Amino acid sequence: MRNCRFQHPPMFDRIYIEHAVRQHALTRQILGRYPRATTIPCDHYGEVFNRKAQSFRLQKRQPALLLASKHSNHVPPIPAEYAIGARENYYFSHLLNCPYDCRYCFLQGKYQSAHYVLFVNYADFKTALQERIDSHSEAVHFFSGYDCDSLALAPVTGFVTEFLPFFADNPTALLELRTKSTQIRTLLQHDPLPNCVVAFSLAPQGIISAIEHKTPSLQKRLAAIQALQEAGWMTGLRFDPLIYTQDFQNMYATFFEQVFARIQPRYLHSVTLGTFRLPVGYYRKMARLYPEEKLFAAGLTASSDKMITYVQSVRQAMLGFCRDNIVSRIPAGLLFAAERLPEKSLNESPLSAIEGV
Repeated sequence: MRNCRFQHPPMFDRIYIEHAVRQHALTRQILGRYPRATTIPCDHYGEVFNRKAQSFRLQKRQPALLLASKHSNHVPPIPAEYAIGARENYYFSHLLNCPYDCRYCFLQGKYQSAHYVLFVNYADFKTALQERIDSHSEAVHFFSGYDCDSLALAPVTGFVTEFLPFFADNPTALLELRTKSTQIRTLLQHDPLPNCVVAFSLAPQGIISAIEHKTPSLQKRLAAIQALQEAGWMTGLRFDPLIYTQDFQNMYATFFEQVFARIQPRYLHSVTLGTFRLPVGYYRKMARLYPEEKLFAAGLTASSDKMITYVQSVRQAMLGFCRDNIVSRIPAGLLFAAERLPEKSLNESPLSAIEGV
């Protein structure tokens, strides 16, 4: 195995626990891991997580853990543009929020709180997953890293150990584990699963240093990919979001050389591309959180589909440059667009025209 240093999961000094899950096996396991943590009972995690007037930035310094149960909508569908080869695509979120602090992350605009919510009722997720699988005669894809990082808290949540056997028993279903984490020890302790893709979000080191705070470096992520590939795991590369800089072409050309010099194409399942984009409402909230952040200050536009993104000419140039660079290195059939780029121009407006921005 390549030299790959594993990350340590965060410590928690406060753990909120819904009354209904106090005696759950996973709850007891986690409390045993953090015996010094202050435990605080609650009726519903929303009492803490959805409170108004919370400081996301302050909470991000020392988030608490909320142990809860999810009661409905366990496995909703995803937009078609996020697919990687199947017609039937869903996501499921056993965890809300992420230990990393990427300035572009939409979770900062989506949630009131930076605390983590772990839904411990994994059995209900499995029931919902099985129902989705049984309702289709063709392959179904499931994505686990939409509201969280799939692997960063795996030693705490037991997520990987719990769900790999389920997908081993359902070979027509594919599981994508989306991550920036080098926390791959649990995966390396299992035999590789052909219907599991470990998909790494990657960016040039300059972008990582500037706006992907607390995340592993590019070289550490690539080392993790190599270790997984050498163990036989299928991997994915997620170049999303692409971030525009004045030196974009040189930066990303060097970046792709670094990435593909260390990747084994035979263990590459898919590659996705997408530029920076946010719903307008999320953007407003995040710009207020980080008024000094250059990412929220220039080069963006509001489009008629209520998204903040780069102007279409910039998006097309970025996506075209990256697409051409990538398909010169891998089969074109492995590359998927992670965003819908309209054929005709949207009615784009400068950010100053958006109320509240």
